[in-house]
Amino acid sequence: MIYWGGNPAECHPRHFTKYTIMQKGKFVPNGRKGRTMVLVDIRETPSAKAADLFLQIRPGKDFEVLTILRALIKNQRVDSRIAEETGLTLEQLQNLVDRMKNARFGIIFFGMGLSMTRGKHMNSAGVLMLAAEMNAYTKFVAMPMRGHGNVTGSDMVLRWSTGYPFGVNLCRGYPRFNPGEFSTVDLLVRGDIDAALILGADPGATMPQPGIDHLARIPTIVLDPKVTHTSRLARVHITTAATGISAPGTVYRMDEIPLPLRPALKSPYPTDEEVIRRIRELVAKKPAWNETTNGELATV
Repeated sequence: MIYWGGNPAECHPRHFTKYTIMQKGKFVPNGRKGRTMVLVDIRETPSAKAADLFLQIRPGKDFEVLTILRALIKNQRVDSRIAEETGLTLEQLQNLVDRMKNARFGIIFFGMGLSMTRGKHMNSAGVLMLAAEMNAYTKFVAMPMRGHGNVTGSDMVLRWSTGYPFGVNLCRGYPRFNPGEFSTVDLLVRGDIDAALILGADPGATMPQPGIDHLARIPTIVLDPKVTHTSRLARVHITTAATGISAPGTVYRMDEIPLPLRPALKSPYPTDEEVIRRIRELVAKKPAWNETTNGELATV
């Protein structure tokens, strides 16, 4: 298993013991002794202590490393000087490729150190392509290390409803997928949107400052059971019941396993679902409109 651009020892402390390295399974009965862990990062983190192999690459060189690995997998020639620009030697990269090909079942867990640094969606695409191409030799998959609760749930719903996991644009009446163009952070930073409805997230605490500044300029509506950084800059904050505590629902683990939640308490506040349903009903009562050729709005 390869952890790339993440620090699970501190950010996902139960990931090691509950799901990956330490667990004994049907095909890996010896647990940790039967597994090899590789950590790829720009600095040595506490997770390196658990790794069999730590590869420290230079900042911003993830895409180059991924490209070299894809070339080595196909036995293509790579200039050693190009490899050294990434902070690794060609021998280190070839050793990693050999380990990957000899694995019975490999997985790449990639974090925000890969997906939110220089290259962004291109880095993510590179990891996915690497995992796909490895399946010509052995079974290999890739999985993102999520940072917030039930982010995977959003991906799952979008996937079965549109065919795409994120970065989906429905403005033309059908789904279009293009990370880097339609991703939330990119839309906010570019200032392409003039209104925002925020559910189950706090972009005001995690997104780049230009995106946060744009949220403060436009009408922003937040549905959240508590006050957050985003709700402080929003025009409207609707307090809702806390999912899993006072509202039923379903959450997805990072490995896409659904977990139904049964509330233990009652809340005087509506659930997110109830608020969205009311908004949809009110919007449906409004007359539809389109733009005429001279730029004026006409009701339909």
